[in-house]
Amino acid sequence: MAADTLTILQVLPSLDAGGVERGTVEMAQAVTAAGGRALVASAGGRMVPLVARAGGTHVVLPLMTKDPVSIWLNALPLTRLIRRENVRLVHARSRAPAWSAWIAARRAGVPFVTTWHGVYSEDFPGKRWYNSVMARGERVIAISSFVRYRLLALGVEEARIRLIHRGVDQALFDPAVVSGERVHKLAQAWRLPPGAPVVMLPGRLTHWKGAGLLLRAVAKLRRDDVFLVLVGGGSERLANALADEAENLGLTSRLRLAGQCDDMPAALMVADVVACPSLKPEPFGRTVIEAQAMGKPVIAADHGGAVETVADGHTGWRVPPNDADALAQVISFALGMTAADRAALGAAARAAVLENYTTAKMQAATLAVYRELLP
Repeated sequence: MAADTLTILQVLPSLDAGGVERGTVEMAQAVTAAGGRALVASAGGRMVPLVARAGGTHVVLPLMTKDPVSIWLNALPLTRLIRRENVRLVHARSRAPAWSAWIAARRAGVPFVTTWHGVYSEDFPGKRWYNSVMARGERVIAISSFVRYRLLALGVEEARIRLIHRGVDQALFDPAVVSGERVHKLAQAWRLPPGAPVVMLPGRLTHWKGAGLLLRAVAKLRRDDVFLVLVGGGSERLANALADEAENLGLTSRLRLAGQCDDMPAALMVADVVACPSLKPEPFGRTVIEAQAMGKPVIAADHGGAVETVADGHTGWRVPPNDADALAQVISFALGMTAADRAALGAAARAAVLENYTTAKMQAATLAVYRELLP
């Protein structure tokens, strides 16, 4: 594929934080490395500088809106952008901007690709139709087999679906390159005593990620030396509710609400065990493979993408969803492992990630999808 045909426009609501946003930046980097031009349209956010660092160009548009009139109006500047910049393919990653992008791509006569990142609910009239835009791509990328099966159940033709797992940057998430100084800095900032066992939940602070469940599980350990660290920004109301629950459980002195962290590889090195006890199925669960890449024992709820990324008893453990007793039992087992056994499990987990779930594999597979649709 000649470089002048590789002008790709990705659209998403914003670039604040999250797996969708990181995937967008990673593909901007891949398009640029392949000799093409990478454009990203969003409402902006803290990750915008990373697009430029990846060699791409960011265009600010009010794509966070879900208002039908605004969605329709956003199609016009997107159409102009496609024509002005000679965009050859549009890649949408979220529903509201996908509608605008789908209209614009049809007007401009260019291929339209979607990545189905979520498990979308259909809890009110019209929601199924609203979700349907993510199945309108000439190619629909499923980020896990779990998502692929859902797409097939929704009637998406198998010939249009491409399974491309999310990936982890193996150079960034590598325990060999994380200095002790970086780890020590975070441990001090989070007021963790030297040698104290640490259970960590990385990810955005939302109810369905299972932070409350994890609090109850740690309380069931009946140990006064285990610290629980929740890493990730999110709802202040939920943070306050968790603090109240921790007080009721007698965990206030050992709960750390760490907030947003810009050094996740070092953060994961602080942990002895990483827990991802999501209450509802994760479409993929990037935090799982990031922790595994750092050689950490991972405990995940036994549904969604974790079924694919966690080989129970070999690269981590899967527990029944929303079961505090089962979660506590496995945390206790993991903390009681010998250092050698924990290292062996961590090595197996990292090896599985490097074989199956790297950013480079995701980038190459997505570029291959673009090539299918371009002359």
